[in-house]
Amino acid sequence: MSVEEITTETVRPVARAVLGQRWTDLAFLHWPVEPERVAPLLPPGTVPDVFDGVTYAGLIGFRMERVGFLGGPGVPYLGTFAETNVRLYSVDAQGRRAVVFRSLEAERLVPVLVARLSLRLPYMWARMRLTRKGDELAYVSRRRWPGPRGATTSIRIRVGEPIAEPSPLEHFLTARWGLHTRAWGRTRHLANDHPRWPLHRAELLDLDDTLLAAGGLPGLDKPPVSVLYSPGVPVIFGPFRPPPR
Repeated sequence: MSVEEITTETVRPVARAVLGQRWTDLAFLHWPVEPERVAPLLPPGTVPDVFDGVTYAGLIGFRMERVGFLGGPGVPYLGTFAETNVRLYSVDAQGRRAVVFRSLEAERLVPVLVARLSLRLPYMWARMRLTRKGDELAYVSRRRWPGPRGATTSIRIRVGEPIAEPSPLEHFLTARWGLHTRAWGRTRHLANDHPRWPLHRAELLDLDDTLLAAGGLPGLDKPPVSVLYSPGVPVIFGPFRPPPR
C-alpha cells in the first residue's frame, strides 16, 4: 500500500462545500501509543497511521464557529459551540491519511443529534466552557449524554511563540485532510479543506481528564509529548476535486 505524503496544504481540494465552519482557539495535546493497542478501535478497512513506528492519541479542545450548509451563512446560535474531541490517526487501503474520532464533546444538543444520526459520529452532549485571559486558555467539559455520564476534561494552556516551520511530527499530528467513520454499513472517508495551520508553541499548565479513558484509551497518565495551539482556520467539507489526468 502506498500512503500519501504529509502535506501542509490539502491533497484533496473540495470541489463543492457541503458543510462549512471555522475552528478557533485550538489546543492540541498528544500522547504516543502502540499501533497494536489502537488498531481494534479503528473502523474496518483502516489501520493506525504511524510516525517512526508509533501512532498517537490526541485530545483537542476548541471552539466551533459559524457552522453552515451548502455555502450558506453560519446557523445562528446552534452553529457556534465549544467542542473537545479524542482522536486517533488512520490510513485506509487507498493510502488516505485521516483521523478517527473516539468521542466529540459538544455543548449544543441539536448538532450532536444530527451528527450521530447522519454520519454515526460519536458526538456527546456536554456542559462546556472555553475561556481566555491574556495568553492563557481554559477548556472545561462534563458529559451529559450519552454515557458514561460525568466523563470530564479540564485543560489549561499558555500560548507561546509562533512556529515558523513545524517539525515533521507536528505536521503529522495536525495536517489531516479527512476523517474515517463507520456509517450505514461501510467505512467512509470525508474530505476537508482549509488553509495551512498557523501553529504556536504552548505550555500545558493543568490537565485533569477522563475523556481519553472513556474513549478506550486508559492509562495515558504521563504528560503529553506535544502541546500546540492554533488561532484557527476556516474549513469546508465536501466531495473532493480529482486532479486532472
